[in-house]
Amino acid sequence: MGRKKFRDLFGRNSRAGERAFILIGAVLLGCFFFITTASNVTTKNYDVQIYDAANETIRSPITIENEAQTERQRQEASQQIDDRYTVSTEITDSKTDAVEEIFSAISQADDAGQPIDERVDSVKNLLSESVKEDLTDRQLEQLLQIPSDEREISEKVFLDTMTGFLEDGVKRDEVQQTQEEMGERIGYADVSSGAKQALRSLTSFAIVQNASFDAQDTATARAEAQQNVAPVMIRAGQIIVQEGQTITNDVYEELKLVGLLNNTRNVLPLIGLVLFMALLTGILTNESLHTLKKQNRPSKSVLLFSFLLICMSVLLLKLISVLGTTDQHYYLLLPAAFAAVIFRHLLSERFAIGYAIVYSILAGIILNDEIPGSLNMEATLYFLFAQLAAVYSIRNVKDKIAMAKALLLLASVQIVSVLLFLFFAFEKYAWEAVILYVGFAVLSAILTVILVAGILPFVEAGFGVLSETKLLELSKPNHPLLKKILTDAPGTYHHSIMVANLCEAACEAIGADGLLARVGAYYHDLGKTRQPQLFIENQMGRKNPHDKLSPRQSAEIIIRHPYDGAQMLQNNHFPKEIVDMAKQHHGTSLLKFFYYKEKEYNKDVKEETYRYPGPKPSTKETAVLSICDSVEAAVRSMKEPTQEKISSLVDNIIKDKLMDGQLDCAPLTLQDLQVIKEAICQALTGIFHSRIEYPDEEKVKEAN
Repeated sequence: MGRKKFRDLFGRNSRAGERAFILIGAVLLGCFFFITTASNVTTKNYDVQIYDAANETIRSPITIENEAQTERQRQEASQQIDDRYTVSTEITDSKTDAVEEIFSAISQADDAGQPIDERVDSVKNLLSESVKEDLTDRQLEQLLQIPSDEREISEKVFLDTMTGFLEDGVKRDEVQQTQEEMGERIGYADVSSGAKQALRSLTSFAIVQNASFDAQDTATARAEAQQNVAPVMIRAGQIIVQEGQTITNDVYEELKLVGLLNNTRNVLPLIGLVLFMALLTGILTNESLHTLKKQNRPSKSVLLFSFLLICMSVLLLKLISVLGTTDQHYYLLLPAAFAAVIFRHLLSERFAIGYAIVYSILAGIILNDEIPGSLNMEATLYFLFAQLAAVYSIRNVKDKIAMAKALLLLASVQIVSVLLFLFFAFEKYAWEAVILYVGFAVLSAILTVILVAGILPFVEAGFGVLSETKLLELSKPNHPLLKKILTDAPGTYHHSIMVANLCEAACEAIGADGLLARVGAYYHDLGKTRQPQLFIENQMGRKNPHDKLSPRQSAEIIIRHPYDGAQMLQNNHFPKEIVDMAKQHHGTSLLKFFYYKEKEYNKDVKEETYRYPGPKPSTKETAVLSICDSVEAAVRSMKEPTQEKISSLVDNIIKDKLMDGQLDCAPLTLQDLQVIKEAICQALTGIFHSRIEYPDEEKVKEAN
């Protein structure tokens, strides 16, 4: 029983099995991403000792402050600040006044006829007590011996010299030294030697301590000096020790500080990596399920191929990171956009964009030179721009002109990305290096286009994937089967073109594949080319052959055309999606005209005889084709189609198909049906818009 459920779950046509396959693949892919990037987010431990020689160049895995070194530099800065002193202006002014008072007293007591000791007493009598206490008789005697004609200039010299020293501040331990310096300065004065001797003797009186230590100012200055010292940082990626260099105490402390000597690993980065990888795989899983839901295209083989292609792309990225550092820019050579273009054609453009984002982020992690916590933004943005440009530009690989334009666009985007980061870089690159990196980008673009053009057709053929390129080829008017419809059944051809326009508009309105719907509409009535004259749109006014046939014969002919068309498409190796649209577009609907015609004379007729055998439409595109096929035929038969009539007709046809169960297998909601109705009515209103009725030639002549 369990084995049967397993087979049912993973059966070939099981939608639940495809979802389970995607989820299992996502888990495996997440584990693969984790293993690949684990070394880029965790630190490596080293077993080294002081004074050993480093076996390899060791870089810091993190950015951290070296607090011990910072404190050391701050102490040094503080010690370089000298003590701050406060100079007393009161002492300076007091000494200046005292000296002026001395010279003034000497001038007043200057009487050459008196003995020197009497003259000294006279000077003392004129001096204040505070001044007399600090002066000796010997100093006064020497000052009195200065000639009167030199006394004024001597006073000026002495005051100027003294004021200069006192204003600069004289510390306690600098008093004697300052007195000696002042004596030397007086020796250069333009006075007699006796006057110089007298002035020198007065320096001991004039020069005293007037500068006191200012503890608060000193502390403030030293604190400011410490604050001006920037923290000593060890940056992520910074080289701590070069290969062969001796591991000193400082180096050892730095290795210990950044956690490279710890025996126990920090598990937090690994937990963060698990969450990050879950987020990235969640993006891919969501886009895979969205593609499965919206387009019903990816098979398990396609999903498995996509899984392997993602793994190969990431492994190639890891190989580039192992071969050299990011400074060598080897990653610019990678044709990373190749996988994104393949996914665009195999799955969807939305999945390709999601993959481009995931791959670019992985590139930023893997190419971080194994510096935990860092992300190589240059690689991330380079790969993202390249992949988006490739997904946008590389569409039809068989169109040489289109591929040349795609190559030009892709190369331009990659060159601009390279130059952008080179110009943003603080370091200066030589022109030779710039040319080399630009060459890498151009070569990468060429490799991408060559790989896509050479491999994509084989991939599409191998998996039977209906790509946009294939659809564009099938939509070309010169396709042999379209030519066959045009020549054998021109009315059917015109009908198919009209239905294709309606289908594309309706599908795009509900988010379905408009191009697939258009191409399917082109070929949905291919079976009518077997007997085109038996279908009214090809009779061109001729007699209707069904008038000579019984209702049952007519029904058998008409009912056979979807399956004849499907068989013809299969014989021409058309994609399964187009074949199914041709086979399912009538579902199990009833041929009402011929059914009621026979019922007029055969009351026992069974509905099953006049119903298409099915199957019913199973996709959005086929269901829309079924509705548009009926609408176009009905509107074409209206004599005067107006907007109100068209809206009522479309509404009735949709309700009729809904009540008849023809839309039961299609993944359409009631809201989708309302949107489809509005889109069809808008398109038909544009086709059957009112026109000016011009008068005929006879009426014009009469008017003239």
